Amino acid sequence: MSRTLTTRYFTESPRLPRWSGPALLATALGASFLFVLAKTRQAERENPPRGKFVEVDGIQLHYMEYGDGPPVVMLHGNGISANDLEASGLVERVAEHHRVIVFDRPGYGYSDRPRTTIWTPHAQAELLYRALEQMGIEHPVVLGHSWGTMVALSMGLAHPEYVRGLVLLSGYYYPSVRLDVPMLSPPAIPIIGDLMRYTISPLLGRMMWPGMSKRMFSPVPISWRFRRLPVWFMLRPSQLRAGAAESALMIPSVIALKKHYAELSVPVAVFAGSGDKVVSPNHNSIRFHGEVPQSTLRIEPAVGHMIHYASPDAITKAIGSFSVTVAPTARPQPALEQ
Repeated sequence: MSRTLTTRYFTESPRLPRWSGPALLATALGASFLFVLAKTRQAERENPPRGKFVEVDGIQLHYMEYGDGPPVVMLHGNGISANDLEASGLVERVAEHHRVIVFDRPGYGYSDRPRTTIWTPHAQAELLYRALEQMGIEHPVVLGHSWGTMVALSMGLAHPEYVRGLVLLSGYYYPSVRLDVPMLSPPAIPIIGDLMRYTISPLLGRMMWPGMSKRMFSPVPISWRFRRLPVWFMLRPSQLRAGAAESALMIPSVIALKKHYAELSVPVAVFAGSGDKVVSPNHNSIRFHGEVPQSTLRIEPAVGHMIHYASPDAITKAIGSFSVTVAPTARPQPALEQ
């Protein structure tokens, strides 16, 4: 081979057409879409609804019910569903002496979340309140974990004559700088977020799941009960939209809520783990307890964000203490910011 031909052989490498980059991207997104669709359908086949449905204003809410006795309503946190509270063992423990209603909050599990509504804690509390009235539930203790504490607080503020008491676990009560908000919110953006939720977001979520789970439980190991939860069920596009929207709503919601803490008139039991790496107990639970005179506070040593897995007996005892008190009397309802 001549020197000229040799030079041309090594310098004139074949070039891909200009359209090949977009075509490869479209192919990758298409493959991701088909994979996510298949995993979503599989997750729903393997985890069908196990509870009942109640319809309020055309919105279907899925809930599970256990036990008999004074009613207790449980509300889960962000990114998961009612099956988390079930898996923890808390539902089983409380249901020994109570009627326990565990909701999938709007957009989670098998509950609807119409896009026509901004699902603030207040909006969710009002929807759930109407659902409970329709179900004939009277004077429940309302328990919330993490994001669910804001919904429980909203119900207690808006309907103090109805709520017997609040049990708040690992709550977020005061605004703070949170790096997870910009990281987790994009799937809620219209169009771009829709594309993400049906392609790359579930795949990224699956990759991040072990690390996120470890952080939620740290400093204790991840519970074997939690490991049994169906991960792909919680990474479905519909649920990712709910989680992303609630991440975006987190700080503005708590800014609106904190103005009304002094108006709380129902008894409150506050629980937090001293090692919580998701929500600082010093900035939140301890400060909140100092601002709400009718609250009790229990900080569990060497426990993380998933306190309901670590301390079901203490939480059950707090619920029982509310259940033996008389029902609240009617009083004027404070005006809440929506």
